Amino acid sequence: MVYLRFSSTHIVAIYLTVFSAFLAAGQSLSAEADRPARGDIFLSDFYRFDQSLPERPGLVLRTEPLGSQQSLSEAGSNLRLLYTSTDGITNTRTVPVSGALYLPKGEPPPGGWPLLAWTHGTVGIADSCAPSWSGRQAQDEAYLNQFLATGFAIVASDYQGLGTEGTHPYLASRPAAYSNLDMIRAVQGEPFPVSKEVILIGQSQGAGAAVASAGYVSSYAPELSIIGVVATGVPFFVPAIFEAMERLRNPHKPDPLLGYSFFAMTLTEQLDAEFSLSAYVSEKAMPIASRVDDLCYREMKALVTKAELTYSQSFARSPRQVLFKSFDAMSYPNVAFDFPVFVGTGGLDRDTPPKMQRMLISKMCEAGTAVFSKYYPDLDHRGVVPGATADVLNFVKRRFTGGEIETTCVQSE
Repeated sequence: MVYLRFSSTHIVAIYLTVFSAFLAAGQSLSAEADRPARGDIFLSDFYRFDQSLPERPGLVLRTEPLGSQQSLSEAGSNLRLLYTSTDGITNTRTVPVSGALYLPKGEPPPGGWPLLAWTHGTVGIADSCAPSWSGRQAQDEAYLNQFLATGFAIVASDYQGLGTEGTHPYLASRPAAYSNLDMIRAVQGEPFPVSKEVILIGQSQGAGAAVASAGYVSSYAPELSIIGVVATGVPFFVPAIFEAMERLRNPHKPDPLLGYSFFAMTLTEQLDAEFSLSAYVSEKAMPIASRVDDLCYREMKALVTKAELTYSQSFARSPRQVLFKSFDAMSYPNVAFDFPVFVGTGGLDRDTPPKMQRMLISKMCEAGTAVFSKYYPDLDHRGVVPGATADVLNFVKRRFTGGEIETTCVQSE
């Protein structure tokens, strides 16, 4: 088994185990296993909805002001929302999902504030890790505040199962896409002063969620007007990358990012009724791995670091065969979009390597998507976020004002 290492603020140690399991677009997920939910923690009455849910996704169930811990300083209005969405695992029922809406200060322009949908990175699977409850990390706060100060409204889903009942399907693309698209529907369906046009924007795992949302919009929410995608440090998984990571892996070296692997295995539990985390994690690592139910990423990383866990110490046996379903669940349904995509890549990115991102850019270009890619040779996975902000602002402003976006795709003759 091989895992990719992603940054401390965003996604994942994803299991890169089977080279032939190249993620099939549009593949359906298995039904969630009948087992107790992981990560369920009572936060407040707001996050629990005991009444009958409307069958229609994308409806606001309730709102309340955010507290100072969750608010953004450049927002004139900070709201917590609970809304309906489709369960992205079973694809058969409606579930409540939480999130936040941030509106700029001052009076909105005609047609409402131009709307951005922020897709967050890894925080954990426990309800207490939901950004609308725990607040946002400092870098994300600074990033989002710049958009608010410039006059953009921001809608930000917690994703299915984070804050609300049920296990958060960590890294699964369809649940994240449904959660994002339904929150846009919910906000636009209420008298909030926001535009009908929207841009999806995310970093690392959130960049993957933004691309996935773009891939599902035509089939799931065709009425939405997505006019662009911003993806910095975006993941894309293909056999060549898996092979390269396997060659680089040192199974005997302490790795503080092993916690990502424990989070990722909880998705496999939802997809495979026969899979159990305890059957694969070693006796040494299990006391830490079991804390996925109540610890957020930062606390999990601290425990892994203190224990100096290595890969070889952490797994009693390889779960590679049973993780196939997880790979399918993490796939992008398609990468052919009729709106442009900005991709920002740090040259020093070791988490989503430049080669990985170039492969995705190539696939999108081949599919006919207009991609504007920017390479920042001196920036790493985290540094590309503040480093690309000026270019991202230019991209989103031009999209909302009807300006032309130059594509960097090489035209084949």
